[in-house]
Amino acid sequence: MLLKGAEIARYLARPDPTRPALLIYGQDPMRVALKRAESVAALTGPGADEEMRLTRLSGADLRKDGASLLDEVKAVGFFPGPRVVLVEDTGDTAAPAIASALEAWAPGDAVIVVTAGALAKSSALRKLFESHKSAVVAPIYDDPMGEDEIMRLLDAAGLRTVPQAAMRDLLALARAVEPGDFRQVLEKIGLYKYGDDSPLTSEEIAALAPATVEGDVDSLIDAVADGRADALAPLMQRVATQGILPVTICIAALRHFRALHMAAADPGGPAAGVGRLRPPVWGPRRDRMTRQAQAWGMRALEDALRHLVDTDLALRSSSRAPAAAVMERALIRLAMMPRGRR
Repeated sequence: MLLKGAEIARYLARPDPTRPALLIYGQDPMRVALKRAESVAALTGPGADEEMRLTRLSGADLRKDGASLLDEVKAVGFFPGPRVVLVEDTGDTAAPAIASALEAWAPGDAVIVVTAGALAKSSALRKLFESHKSAVVAPIYDDPMGEDEIMRLLDAAGLRTVPQAAMRDLLALARAVEPGDFRQVLEKIGLYKYGDDSPLTSEEIAALAPATVEGDVDSLIDAVADGRADALAPLMQRVATQGILPVTICIAALRHFRALHMAAADPGGPAAGVGRLRPPVWGPRRDRMTRQAQAWGMRALEDALRHLVDTDLALRSSSRAPAAAVMERALIRLAMMPRGRR
């Protein structure tokens, strides 16, 4: 059985223990590992490692000893309860051994869970599972978590009510960070909100989200976009102490002001434009960028971009002017630039 779309996440959360085998494969090893851990935990229940109900093999093991898989599938455990044989990092060379184990599998035997990287349509492993009448195939794509999957994980953590605004931020965050980092955020939210019946807020999500290395640079650029010229000197000093080059600051400023220009030019207005930015902007930062795009307007943002491009060229030229001073002067000029022209 080949799973598709939303049924992949639903099945892996509650796999059928009466089916003999499950193949999980995909391009991203982290995504595959997360889904593998989830499905194995659902099949075995708690205490599987301690009770020796989970056996781990590798694809390389099966190349050396193909019969080892069937031996483990048929083995009788000392402790009662469901058993799983996990075969990781599996290639097509392991397909014959897995085929033999599937053919001999009977109810009561250990469920076989196989993980692999990207598999082409011509893969012997894919063909084996897709053509089998009872085995299950779960391809893992590089798509972010959907609302149903996020809600299911939050529900498991004890958080059953999530306002729509907070869910919108979580969906944007899922697109902006790695899947492992996002799962950790959900776990943090569950711990943070344990016993707290108040609604989850955007501010709480932002506080629990992974901190970015460019946090101080972002604060500096936001001060410029907000017109807070008096805040630039201490922020520039903080950024300089971290060894961040002026040209890096300029690139970040160009990226930010281009995003503001795209948002201001959106037919649906700045709020809709910010919502369509890639990578996604979420939480309080989304609201801040919407306000900035509205305050500047398209024409003023075009002037700002021209000024930043000129600054970038100056920083990359053979001029002997101090780069930090050139960048700081450019940012002060931007912060004091008149805005609001359409």
